[in-house]
Amino acid sequence: MSEQFSQTGEELHSALTPTPQNEAVAGDFAKTVLMPGDPLRAKFVAENFLENTRLVNNVRYAQGYTGTYKNKPVSVMSSGMGMPSMGIHAYELYNFYGVDHIIRIGTAGAINLSLKVRSVVAAIGASTNSEFAMSQFPVKGHFSAVCSYRMLKTADACAESLGIPLTVGSLYTSDLFYDASGAAVEWGKLGHLAVEMEAYGLYVTAQQCGKEALAVCTISDHVLTGESLDAETRQNTFTEMMEIALETAIRL
Repeated sequence: MSEQFSQTGEELHSALTPTPQNEAVAGDFAKTVLMPGDPLRAKFVAENFLENTRLVNNVRYAQGYTGTYKNKPVSVMSSGMGMPSMGIHAYELYNFYGVDHIIRIGTAGAINLSLKVRSVVAAIGASTNSEFAMSQFPVKGHFSAVCSYRMLKTADACAESLGIPLTVGSLYTSDLFYDASGAAVEWGKLGHLAVEMEAYGLYVTAQQCGKEALAVCTISDHVLTGESLDAETRQNTFTEMMEIALETAIRL
């Protein structure tokens, strides 16, 4: 990491707003940002749930929108795919744009037979096959990536009030989408609910920045049974996790 980028977010705020990855200016983002991986899911949330919406970022097609939900400001922005992309966008939102909470609204593959396709899960923590944390922290050991309990407790209460079943447990965040090793199945045997590619990176970044994060995911496919939903369905119909995230956002 260069000396410039090793400075604190506060020191760089005026120098890097806009940032190399975000054309928004200070004040464009709400305190809470929903982050799907897919930019078209961000657009779907903005068009179907938010009012007075405006596009604040479109660099590298990482679409970011700010509007209001039940008269309270909320933003939604794509994180892209994988921990490196999530880490960049989350770090910038936390440090340069005054964001306090990020809620990942993504898809995941079930590795536990207790789940079905379309089940909604919230990650109390995440395990990984990545060196995302160890490559940047001067500590020896294995970094435990956990969510904000306050956000998890709020999301659980929101899900209950909406009548949406929410399963809470650990996710397995992988660097690999096409993984022939069968590692995801083994993590499932250790009690993990599902495999995805961003939660660990988000949680580590939030803990690094002293901010809050939560991942709420919809099961889009099942590793153990082979069931899977198509891309359009994933993009436009997973509204239950969106509703939980939005209700959580306005209660924080």
